[in-house]
Amino acid sequence: MRVGLTGGVASGKSTVAAILTELGAVIVDADQLAREVVEPGTPGLAAVVQEFGDTVLTEEGTLDRPALGAVVFTDQDARRRLEGILHPLIRARAAEIEAAAEPDAVVVHDIPLLVETGQAGQFDAVLVVDVPVEIQVERLLRDRGWSRADAEARVAAQADREERRAAATYVIENTGTREDLRDRVTEVFTALVSTGSTGD
Repeated sequence: MRVGLTGGVASGKSTVAAILTELGAVIVDADQLAREVVEPGTPGLAAVVQEFGDTVLTEEGTLDRPALGAVVFTDQDARRRLEGILHPLIRARAAEIEAAAEPDAVVVHDIPLLVETGQAGQFDAVLVVDVPVEIQVERLLRDRGWSRADAEARVAAQADREERRAAATYVIENTGTREDLRDRVTEVFTALVSTGSTGD
């Protein structure tokens, strides 16, 4: 059972992934893989430096994420070039993890830009963690210390709620308590397991 998990920035997607892990899902975390594929010495890092120059490296030779982010979040063409380097590497690594999972496992691919990159159709089901934009912005201000302008720009750079919800097999609202969220995720996971076992 291949499942896509997505949601806007600060929607609580990581919390949902953690709950799914506790329930027994195998999580393939695209953000984590995105870090792995640009570790020092990797072809991924070499390709990023070739495309964007040495200014995206720290003095230690690791990827300077804030410097790279400043380039790509304000320039759509630059962002597409970066995605063109990273996405094939991330997908290849994800395929390795999936191949190592048990045959009856629920494998959940945690992909922040699943809708934006047109990957929804590649999964047996898509889970969308959803909150209103105001809540996303407030969480970014409160939890990450961002300015309102930065928070609003990051939210605006992603697919809007309607686009994400349209791609969803299951919508997981995250406006209540942690217990509410756990109950909803458990309900969805149970449905996924029963669907996978019947082969529907």
